Amino acid sequence: MGLRVTINGEERRFDAPVTVQALLGQLGLPPAKIAVERNLEIVPRSRYDKVVVADGDRLEIVHFIGGGNAPVAPPIEDKPLVIAGKTYHSRLIIGTGKYKSYEQNARALEASGAEIVTVAVRRVNLTDPSQPKLVDFIDPKKVTYLPNTAGCFTGEDAVRTLRLARDAGGWSLVKLEVLGDRKTLYPDMLETLRAAEMLIKDDFQVMVYCNDDPLMAKRLEDLGAAAIMPLASPIGSGLGIQSPINIRLIIEEAKVPVIVDAGIGTASDAAVAMELGCDAVISNTGIAEAKDPVLMARAMKHAVEAGRLAYLAGRMAKKRYADPSSPLAGLI
Repeated sequence: MGLRVTINGEERRFDAPVTVQALLGQLGLPPAKIAVERNLEIVPRSRYDKVVVADGDRLEIVHFIGGGNAPVAPPIEDKPLVIAGKTYHSRLIIGTGKYKSYEQNARALEASGAEIVTVAVRRVNLTDPSQPKLVDFIDPKKVTYLPNTAGCFTGEDAVRTLRLARDAGGWSLVKLEVLGDRKTLYPDMLETLRAAEMLIKDDFQVMVYCNDDPLMAKRLEDLGAAAIMPLASPIGSGLGIQSPINIRLIIEEAKVPVIVDAGIGTASDAAVAMELGCDAVISNTGIAEAKDPVLMARAMKHAVEAGRLAYLAGRMAKKRYADPSSPLAGLI
């Protein structure tokens, strides 16, 4: 009649009595990598060749496994950050406003690892021309200066400002922002589009601050913008990303870099932006108004790097209910 033995819940038949070691051999299981329980008692590995399996025995044979198999998703390509034909290694851009001093700004820049700084264009102080200048602390030959049009409310003012910036430093890569009102500092998108068109025709390479409207972002790209810079939240608010869905939609459609600008208040905000797939992040107030700007600059650097790695790794899907890490199949 042979033997009837239940192994891992399934009945098996054997022609003659077998030792545990012989049984494992027939099943093709290496004894060193498994554990055996016979009738609710552990069989020591040293006795596998002595313990004989009897008719009606119930065996559990287990081994170590990982937490289950995840579906294989195609890897996300790690494209370098290229703006207007130049490759940058850092994906963090910092500002030069609101610091206590240019010296503090320079130390924050070093801690951040940023290769681009935004700079405003303002009148020279004629009453005291000996006052410290930004170029004395941050060398434009070592760091890319990105002149911006902060404070401009018309397209004509923005174009005039950037033409002066180009004449002053020879910079053609610029950041355009045309504001709609002084309370929200939201962009006036009609004026922004008009100014962008004028600047592009004048051979500027224009990175454009805009609202988080995917349709407006696409229009700017179609005009020839070098980068799209949607706001996370109002300038200087530190509220972080308020419309992650819109930012993601802009990223999905854009063929030029998408750089989140305005509202980044702390390192976690920068990480969230990068996890969405942004190419880079700008932070000025979030660093400059921190209690320790240099330390915050370092935190922002690591947050941007971590967020980028998380984006490339591909986060798990969000689920409504619990999902055990270890599979229930094969449970003892």
